[in-house]
Amino acid sequence: MQRLTTLFPSTMLEEHAEELGVVERDGKLQIPVLVWAFVFGFAAGESRTLAGFRRAYNSTADEVLSPGGFYQRLTPLFAEYLCDLVETALDEVAVPHTVSKEFSRFRDVIIADGTVLRLHQFLAEEYEGRKEEQAGARLHLLHNATDQTIERFSVTDEKAHDSTAFDTGSWLKGRLVLFDRAYFKFRRFALIDENDGYFVSQLKSSSNPVIMAELREWRGRAIPLEGEHVYDIVEDLQRKYIDVEVEVSFQRREYAGTQSWDTKRFRVVGVRVEDADDYQLYITNLSRESFLPADIATLYRCRWEVEVLFRELKTQYELDEFDTSKKHVVEVLLYAALLSLVVSRALLKVVTEEADDECVFPTERWAATFRSHAQLILHELGDYLGYSPPPLLERLIEDAQKIHQQRPILQERLATITQPTIEA
Repeated sequence: MQRLTTLFPSTMLEEHAEELGVVERDGKLQIPVLVWAFVFGFAAGESRTLAGFRRAYNSTADEVLSPGGFYQRLTPLFAEYLCDLVETALDEVAVPHTVSKEFSRFRDVIIADGTVLRLHQFLAEEYEGRKEEQAGARLHLLHNATDQTIERFSVTDEKAHDSTAFDTGSWLKGRLVLFDRAYFKFRRFALIDENDGYFVSQLKSSSNPVIMAELREWRGRAIPLEGEHVYDIVEDLQRKYIDVEVEVSFQRREYAGTQSWDTKRFRVVGVRVEDADDYQLYITNLSRESFLPADIATLYRCRWEVEVLFRELKTQYELDEFDTSKKHVVEVLLYAALLSLVVSRALLKVVTEEADDECVFPTERWAATFRSHAQLILHELGDYLGYSPPPLLERLIEDAQKIHQQRPILQERLATITQPTIEA
C-alpha cells in the first residue's frame, strides 16, 4: 500500500484537484477515493459501468454519493485531471529490467504503435472515424520495453495517422525505436540517426532503395547486388540472409519557403522465412559489427510486446467498449484505464522485487491476477488511508433501492392492472 500512496499521495491528489477546480475546498467529495475507485473499479468486475465505479467509491469513502451526486463530478475538468495524473505517474513507474541481453547496449528500447477505439456514433464529430456515421479514437503509445511502462501517449480521432504522433528530437539519444510500416519515413530515420538514436523498421515495398554495397562476402557464383534495387532482386535470391547498404533520398523540412532534397545511407537486412519462401526485410542504422542479421530479426520480434499491451488494455480492461455519447466521459474512462495499467505495473515492480530471483511474471498473466484482486486491493488501500465507509447494510440499501420515484417498476404496474379485477 505504501508504494501506491507514494505514487499518488492523497495530499497531492487533493491539492491538484483544487488547483484545477475539480472539487470545492469544503465539498463532500473525497477526491483520493474517487481516483482509486476509477483505478481499481476499472480493473474489477465484468463491465465498466459508471454505476460500478460509484459502487467502488461508496465501498471505500466515508460517505456515500447518490447517483446524481456522483455523475455530476464526471466533468471535462475531471478528465483533464486524470490525464495529468497519467503523465505524472509515467515517470515514476519502471519494472526491473527483464529484457534480453541485446537490449543492454541501449539506453531504452521504445516501441511505437497505435490502436483504434470504437465509440458511440453520436461522437462522430468529435472523433471522426474512417467510415461515415462511425466514431473512433486512436490511442498512440510509445511503449518502453526496457522498463515495461508507457513512455508517452496521445489521443486523436481515428483518421489521424499513427505517424503524426511520433516526434523526433534529442530524447532519442541512445535509444532504439522499433517501427512497423505505419511509421515508415526516410526523413524520420535520418533525424533519429542525427540525434544519436537507433531504429529498426520493416522495409516498405514501395520504397525499393538502391543497393550501394554488400556487407557480407559470398563464395562461389553469388548474384551481385550492387546497383540493384532491393525488391527487384529478392525473388531471385536463395541465401539465408541479405545484408546490404542502401542509399535513400528524402525531402528535408521546408525552410525559408523551400524544401531541399537529401540522401542518407542505411542498412537493409533480410532474413529468409523458409515456410513462406520469402524474406523479412528490415531497414536500420545498427552496424553489422554489433548486430548480425539474425540479431536484427530478434530485436524486431520484441515489437510483439506492444501488441500484448494493447491486448491487455482491450481484453482485461475492455478499453474499446465505451457505451457513452459524452466526449468527456470517454476521456475519463480512457485515462482511468491508463491509470489502471500504470498502477498495475507499479504493483508488478513490488511483486518482482519481493519474489525469488527465478520467478517470472508474464505480463498478461499478471494483468489477470491484478484484475481478480482489484476489489480486495481497493478495500485494503481504504483501510490503509484511514477511510471508514458506512456499514455494508446501509450501502446495500442505498445501491439497491429504486432511483426514479416517478417510474413504476414491473410489480407496481402489475398491481395497478390487477387491482380493479380483484376489487370486482
